[in-house]
Amino acid sequence: MARLVARALRLGRSALIQTGLPAGAYRQRYRVSYLMPILMWPEPVILVAPTPLLEHLQAVEIPRLQEGLQTKKPIETYSQHEVGRGLMLADPESWLAARLGADAPQHSHIPTIIDGVDDLEVWTRQQLTAALQPADWNDLMQSGPMLADAIREARVLLTRAVFQHPAKPDECYLLETAEQNILKGLFETIEQNPLIPAAWSNFWQRWNTNGRLRWAQIHRSAGSFSLFSAPVQVAEVLAKIWSDVPVVLIGCAVDVEQKAPIFRQMMGLPELTSVKFSPDRQSELIQLYIPNSLPLPNTPEFQGVLMEEIRTLLFMSESVAGLTVLIVGDVPLRARMAAILASEFGSRVQVEKTDVGENGILVTGWEFWREHQGELSAPHLLAIATLPLPSLENPLVTARVAYYKEQRRDWFRLYLLPAALNELQRAIAPVRERQGVVAIFDSRVIHRSYGQQVLAALSPFARIDYLDTTWLTQA
Repeated sequence: MARLVARALRLGRSALIQTGLPAGAYRQRYRVSYLMPILMWPEPVILVAPTPLLEHLQAVEIPRLQEGLQTKKPIETYSQHEVGRGLMLADPESWLAARLGADAPQHSHIPTIIDGVDDLEVWTRQQLTAALQPADWNDLMQSGPMLADAIREARVLLTRAVFQHPAKPDECYLLETAEQNILKGLFETIEQNPLIPAAWSNFWQRWNTNGRLRWAQIHRSAGSFSLFSAPVQVAEVLAKIWSDVPVVLIGCAVDVEQKAPIFRQMMGLPELTSVKFSPDRQSELIQLYIPNSLPLPNTPEFQGVLMEEIRTLLFMSESVAGLTVLIVGDVPLRARMAAILASEFGSRVQVEKTDVGENGILVTGWEFWREHQGELSAPHLLAIATLPLPSLENPLVTARVAYYKEQRRDWFRLYLLPAALNELQRAIAPVRERQGVVAIFDSRVIHRSYGQQVLAALSPFARIDYLDTTWLTQA
């Protein structure tokens, strides 16, 4: 990794590195490999990473290396308005705001290292998402009092239409044609207003961009809603960045293949040097338990069988010191499982908390585990109820699938499956530290054609389809 980063700095050649290690785990030492050439390089460099990681690097890793390497490279906070002289630390939001803004920053050609590119698509889409909050309606009426009645009428019509959607847990709904027409009519009414608030002009500008996601988030208790508009794909806007700056992109497992064709397509990346570090078979092999006879997740029998399997696992491994993590994507099932397990295992069971005891049982969803696994000890047992395939019940997922269908592209193998494999590899990475046990209760791994790709993403592993007490007690 150090050689690749040094090469990128010296020759201006971009590279993509898949480490196989979770980007948020501060205990991983691979970051020293890219920090060394950065600190030794005499020219400016930009390092993009999430704020908690930057704080850790600035407080711990960089001072150690500066002392050991006897370098005095200035450490600065990234600013698009000033040209830095040393290592400029940038959070994704600040860097993307500068690079995607109308005015290109002065230092657009400075080599850039991006750590955590597993989330690059999410960061970019968030940056490009325009929102209208409930308070923005009052600002709009105050900016054009003569149009207040028309604005108020549009708001009433839109509120009535949006609240006709049946309640559901996420309260997220794609805007239907009738709802979009109400907004279009409103914008045609107010677009001549020279004092239109920035939030509204920005929303309308983003609205008019082709291929966008448009949705509402309902706040039923408050009787209000928020509106959002975001791009379906980010490749086109990101491609403009890669064309004029050498970058090194570092992620955990962004693609099953070394050359990462799907990831590069989604991120608008050109051909570049790609390296994928494989886990060491001696020190990072996991024990993989996948029973053969489980019912499929969409059958009525699944939840009962899953509950018995997990109870058996927990009882068999009760004497083993260490954290147990149960990942359940389905929210109602997660709550039910936590309640049943708490009645048997008491306060050891915690739901999506980081203050879990040494022998705790953490019941969590995918998002919480992804964001907080670096704050917890490596689990000796990680049980996964179902594969993390994006749910078609989520309207935003449905809209993205519809976009792929319109393009006549394979939406499952280009979107749903890569997203699931990336999530899965990041989730099990901490288990490799102690060569622990990973249990997967989704029989689609065995009975579906894409199961081989799932197994390839989990490699290296030693697999059995029965419960082995020796595995559980030695993990």
